[in-house]
Amino acid sequence: MRGDVLREVVDAQRTGRDVVVATRLSDGAQELIARGARSAVLGLDGDSVAAALGTGDPRTVETADGPVFLRPYVRPPRLIIVGAVHIAQALVPMATIAGLQVTVLDPREGFATADRFPGAALVREWPDQVMYGLRPDDRTGVVALTHDPKIDDPALIAALESDAFYIGALGSRKTQAARRERLGGLGFDGAALERIHGPVGLPIGARTPEEIAVAVLAQVIGALRLG
Repeated sequence: MRGDVLREVVDAQRTGRDVVVATRLSDGAQELIARGARSAVLGLDGDSVAAALGTGDPRTVETADGPVFLRPYVRPPRLIIVGAVHIAQALVPMATIAGLQVTVLDPREGFATADRFPGAALVREWPDQVMYGLRPDDRTGVVALTHDPKIDDPALIAALESDAFYIGALGSRKTQAARRERLGGLGFDGAALERIHGPVGLPIGARTPEEIAVAVLAQVIGALRLG
């Protein structure tokens, strides 16, 4: 990698931008392309760059001037867990092992504690005060686990107003129907509400908090990798 391109990669990682380093294999010509930007040197189409950034996996694509190797540098995926409950205690270490940067958000005293979540990033504030500051984006998943609309709904609203790649909420079908009615009354249409996975997690018959955490994490990974 050329020195100037390497410096651009380092700067992009420091500032939280996703980029692709494109290298033409025939002559070593290189170009750094940011998300949403056009290829000005190697003539790559936007779909190739978007696909590489979407998966985070290197790939080689064919162009009129020969094959070009794409090496994406993307932000690690994040997971915001709303509700420091028993399911969250199992989900946090699993998600961390899977490579997600996890934040646990719960305003209730005694829930989001270092004893219950050792080493986790904890936010002890109300979601309506901090969710927008957490800036959920297309590399962020949000899962609400409290069953308390005062806590879950503001987090879900912020997620629906963002490009979050995954939104999930714990609760029975009856609870989900009531939630959809509340959020629909705030102006969210059916297409927006369909973004909320609920009942949360893959349907594997999970019963215990640990099993539910497995189902949730599998669904999050599926949304991240498969779209």
